[in-house]
Amino acid sequence: MKHAERKKGRALLGAGLLAFAGAGHAAGPSNEELKRQIEELKAVVNSLQQQVQSQQRPAAQESATAAEALTPGLAADKPESATKADIDGLRTDLENYKYEQRRSRETKTALTTRGTTIGGSVQVRAAAQTPGTRTGSSSTVTDRNSSFDISQGTLNFSGSLYRDYSEGRNLDYRLAFAYAKNNPATDGSQFNVTDAFVRYSPFPTLTGLEDPRLTLTFGQQQIPFGLEAQIGEELRPVINNAQFLSGLGVGTRQIGFIVRGDYDPYVDYGFNYRAPLLEYAVGIVNGSGPNKSDDNNAKDWIGRLAYTLPVDYNSPFRELKFGVSGYKGTKNLTTGTTTVVGQGKRDRYGFDIYYNHAPFGITYEYAEGRDGVLGAGPELKARGQYLTAFYTWGEQWVASSRAQAKYDDYWPKSYQLFARFDTFDPNVRAANDKVKVYTAGFNLFFAETTKFQINLNRYKYETPAQQAVNELLAQFQFGF
Repeated sequence: MKHAERKKGRALLGAGLLAFAGAGHAAGPSNEELKRQIEELKAVVNSLQQQVQSQQRPAAQESATAAEALTPGLAADKPESATKADIDGLRTDLENYKYEQRRSRETKTALTTRGTTIGGSVQVRAAAQTPGTRTGSSSTVTDRNSSFDISQGTLNFSGSLYRDYSEGRNLDYRLAFAYAKNNPATDGSQFNVTDAFVRYSPFPTLTGLEDPRLTLTFGQQQIPFGLEAQIGEELRPVINNAQFLSGLGVGTRQIGFIVRGDYDPYVDYGFNYRAPLLEYAVGIVNGSGPNKSDDNNAKDWIGRLAYTLPVDYNSPFRELKFGVSGYKGTKNLTTGTTTVVGQGKRDRYGFDIYYNHAPFGITYEYAEGRDGVLGAGPELKARGQYLTAFYTWGEQWVASSRAQAKYDDYWPKSYQLFARFDTFDPNVRAANDKVKVYTAGFNLFFAETTKFQINLNRYKYETPAQQAVNELLAQFQFGF
């Protein structure tokens, strides 16, 4: 309809122009006639324009009505000027928001001067053994065959005192505490400092896995002796440590300065695998143990060197490592318990083999201690060793499965069966003092920081006066 009307208007305009042209051609009109014709033509054009506008107005109204139906309130959405009251109200809301955020941070957030990561672990243990024992109990009347214990509780703080974002030459720190029981005859417990050190990386650590690593650590720390002495309490696969760790004193922390590094690492980025050809450590410490000043004028020296077979990731000899450790120290010689009458050597030597090619693994470690004695007698020689074989299945240590871990602490499960033989002789020149421990165990890793362990131990003593002991340990360990 609208199109037909437009065509009609155009026809009328065309007819008027033709009539004007025809009249001009027929005779030469006068000036008055020309003016009259121009005025008539203007009237025709104005009439046509009004018709076109009248036809377009309803269409525009229909479009506006449709847009209003699709977006209600569009017609009323016009720019408005903010008043002073509006601006003051907005300022008040912003100030209230800032106050609430500042108050929440001050009252509900732990604040530190430096960026700090807080962690720790707790071990809850149940034990049963036969025959019974009185060790660790204040009772002197009857033996006990079972007990529930908190075998360990740790709390640690770590972070960077200086972070190098360009090359990774960071200055880090660590402060850790561990739960310890008081005398069994008394109640209560206490927290002792275990780790307290600063560590600096003089070599770049952000340039790639192929580059060697070097760290300088000053403070109280674990010593680089063997395998098990360097593993944190929360990561050891066996509930009870190897006997020589406490028998030779290499499982305790020392205060001093230790350099650790590696050389010529083999890297496979596809499996996120890095295996240095050589690992080394050398250090100087007090030698008197944790949380103590040096008790003599001599310092103890530590050294370790480990060699990893240079093979690729798919080789059956992957992660085959050989290590040697040495500790050269001096200790006080006493009569009774307190009177110091001289000094003697306190030397430790060790050799270890590590092989972990999933799902199989074997670790072997041998350690020997030589201590000076009073008088002209021979030195005291102690010897210990252990052999552990394990079989692991599951996906917790598979990189592709770890990448799928959920934020609610879901983690792929892994299972581990192992057997261990552990022996320690505190004096190889004396008879009937060797202790052998046979262990069969099962570990269930069901979260990144949580595992459940069961160990069945059999203790055999060379001395005929002490009968063998069978012990069942169940331990639940969780970290945070």
